[in-house]
Amino acid sequence: MRATLMYAAGDVRVEDVQDPSIVEPTDAIIRITSACICGSDLWPYADLEPTTTGRPMGHEAIGVVEDVGTDVRTIKRGDLVVMPFAFSDGTCAFCHEGLQTACVHGGFFDGLATGAAQAEAVRVPLADGTLFALPVGEDDALMPSLLTLSDVLGTGHHAAVVAGVKSGDSVAVVGDGAVGLCGVIAAKRLGAEQIIIMGRHEDRTSLARELGATDVVAERGEAAAERVRELTGGFGVHGVLECVGTEQALETSVAMARPGGAVGRVGVPHYDAIPLAQLGFFKNVKVGGGPAPVRAYIEELLPDILDGKIEPGRVFDRTVGLDGVPDGYRAMADRESIKVLVRP
Repeated sequence: MRATLMYAAGDVRVEDVQDPSIVEPTDAIIRITSACICGSDLWPYADLEPTTTGRPMGHEAIGVVEDVGTDVRTIKRGDLVVMPFAFSDGTCAFCHEGLQTACVHGGFFDGLATGAAQAEAVRVPLADGTLFALPVGEDDALMPSLLTLSDVLGTGHHAAVVAGVKSGDSVAVVGDGAVGLCGVIAAKRLGAEQIIIMGRHEDRTSLARELGATDVVAERGEAAAERVRELTGGFGVHGVLECVGTEQALETSVAMARPGGAVGRVGVPHYDAIPLAQLGFFKNVKVGGGPAPVRAYIEELLPDILDGKIEPGRVFDRTVGLDGVPDGYRAMADRESIKVLVRP
């Protein structure tokens, strides 16, 4: 089969690799019908050390089940399934608590052990606990929105949940990428009254407004925090959705939160310590979050997609085949594209 491999920073290739096969009796093999490039894929695209073997890429997918191991009970051949970015058994204590990203037998689709999803097929460990069968066909028009259930919609929702967003709240969203835009959707869905998107790219902030943002703040750092305070009567926002992962992004988030507010961080952190710890302490600001247990949120979010109440698929602004994946990385890195949909 053909798959995407990254050999070094900026060096993405699509090559022939060995077809995936059942390794454990709990595995499934899915033929991928839709995948995508994630903003987190841009970190290795910027700084991956050269490798002679190549790193398989991609952790978000929808596909058709082609084979299952002998212990798979709930997923069957022919099912159209969404594959979250983490695999989980669905039976351990953390899975029962809705924290599948901490599953004691689970892990992440990092491409090193399982293969990866920017490919024609992938092996999925712990298929029963990981995969979610969709009630539509593979050519359904809602496929882009359904694909967001594998990561970005659930991740934006997780940021809002951790930040405690509720009806009537004011919310700031740090990051105008796909996760941030899905954070806008999530905040609106949970009843936020004021949603401030932090961004300076008009195509993204315009889409954010269409998805529910009420205000746009283009400033950064302390100027951004000051502008948010102006928009909230001098207090700051109840909740901040930090969807970037840089030190400045978290610093700004803590500064924007009102006393007693909360920051839900889902941007993969690229810093060693939480900044502004003293300010956050004296403001009683709660800072939490981590990898989103998107598998836990699928049943809650799916009906709103099927009913057309939310349209997270609008974050995709470019569609490519496998041959177009390398240029898709370039386009996202150059901010020519928000998020690239891949149809193998």
